[in-house]
Amino acid sequence: MPVRLPVVTMNGKSYFVDSRLRQYRNVENPHDFIDFDQPDVVYSYTRAQAIEDGVLADISKLAQEAGFKFPVAVTTRVFELLNDTAQPGQSFEGRAWDLLMILLFEIKRSKSGEIIYFSPLFNASEHEDPKPYKLYAKCHPGDHLEPVITVMFTDED
Repeated sequence: MPVRLPVVTMNGKSYFVDSRLRQYRNVENPHDFIDFDQPDVVYSYTRAQAIEDGVLADISKLAQEAGFKFPVAVTTRVFELLNDTAQPGQSFEGRAWDLLMILLFEIKRSKSGEIIYFSPLFNASEHEDPKPYKLYAKCHPGDHLEPVITVMFTDED
């Protein structure tokens, strides 16, 4: 005869206590479970929320045109650098394309692929001659564990 598992309530949901699997399994949906060893998440901030909040800017469409296979986002500071178009002949799309081409070259040249350091040259409103900006790109899991790329200054994380 089957043994009925004990039931506990957490966050308004009822869970079976499955000691054999070391999991709490949702009474209504057994695919919804919590491992005993899984720490409680106090707070999480997703990439989608960061893009919605303006902490990151999604440039995936342009990146895809440039040959990237993964979504690409830039931090607010990098986005501001790309938008610094005060000097003649400068546009956001052109500057973003330059950044993406240099990054793509560095990715192809690299032996490892998780973090790539690169320094594109840009004109900026505070100086007339182009200067290198020290950036890095990190390939990491996105909100659904898919590979994504985030470009940022070396003093950002």
